[in-house]
Amino acid sequence: MTSTASVPLTGAAGAGPAETDWAAAEALVRALPPSGRVLLICHVNPDGDALGSMLGFGLGLRQFGVREVQATFPGPPEVPEPFRGLPGLDLLVPASAADPAPDLVICFDAASESRLGELAGRLSSAPAALVLDHHASNPGFGTVNLVDAGAAATSVVAEQLLARLGVVVDPAIAECLYVALTTDTGSFRFEATTPAVHQMAARLLATGISPGDISRRVFDTRPFGAVRLFGEVLGRAQLESAAAGGRGLVWTFATLDDLARHDQRPYVLEALIDSVRCTAEADVSCVLKQTTPGEWAVSMRSKGAVDVSRVAVTLGGGGHRFAAGFTGRGSAEQVVESIRGQLDAALIRPRG
Repeated sequence: MTSTASVPLTGAAGAGPAETDWAAAEALVRALPPSGRVLLICHVNPDGDALGSMLGFGLGLRQFGVREVQATFPGPPEVPEPFRGLPGLDLLVPASAADPAPDLVICFDAASESRLGELAGRLSSAPAALVLDHHASNPGFGTVNLVDAGAAATSVVAEQLLARLGVVVDPAIAECLYVALTTDTGSFRFEATTPAVHQMAARLLATGISPGDISRRVFDTRPFGAVRLFGEVLGRAQLESAAAGGRGLVWTFATLDDLARHDQRPYVLEALIDSVRCTAEADVSCVLKQTTPGEWAVSMRSKGAVDVSRVAVTLGGGGHRFAAGFTGRGSAEQVVESIRGQLDAALIRPRG
């Protein structure tokens, strides 16, 4: 396969990919030989957008005629329970079994190479790497970058590229993309929910998928142990009203011991931020999830007064203005202190 020259990133600036970006991305896929091998990668601890976009696109590649398609993500090869009913799971392989030298690598929903963990080296082992993302902090680390900071989810970008390739979105692809869209818009509650988002949802629903069944499976099903775990972790939440220039910070943490005591897997903690962010007295919410002794996966949310992506980028992560994350090291209090130190600088000043 012929490599394509690097295309300037336009999505990170908020304008979305240029026509040259779309054309270059389309050309990469169309240039694959009949025996071409494609490796799809999403970020560590994949959420609904990462998995849904990746698997939906993988099914689209199959329809397009690509026979050798693998999908993977760094870390333990465990799909979170809410997503175990997704079509296309047969595409998944453990990171250790991923093709070491594919003809094309396509990355989904990863704001930086660091989010690809031990799979980051696949970007250089392939002739070309295509990045599909919607995080404003994405620096554009692929050969070709489709990064649209204005998109509500990476699935929006994936759907557009599939359309350019002439792929017909069938119910299986639609279910994957719908899960991606609903999870990243918080069931169409977040700021990024635009008329275009509802129009995309309508297109996907028109294929015959069941939004009620999908919502129950993804949002409304939780092990009883996770319910008990949430109660314990929420009970230790702390409110700091003076933080973020008086806008307020609420935070809590969950340890590996918490997970073991309630016999739960780490994925159950992904939904915990939604129970914390509803605190009326705080603009910024934060959940620390211990991944190893001394290391934490940090999720942050803002209601609009603070650009939490600025905090995350400063601390080595990335994300959006209202939702971002990073990997913190040290004690829980040390990680929160590092966040406190960045909040005032990340306040969104009114124009005028």
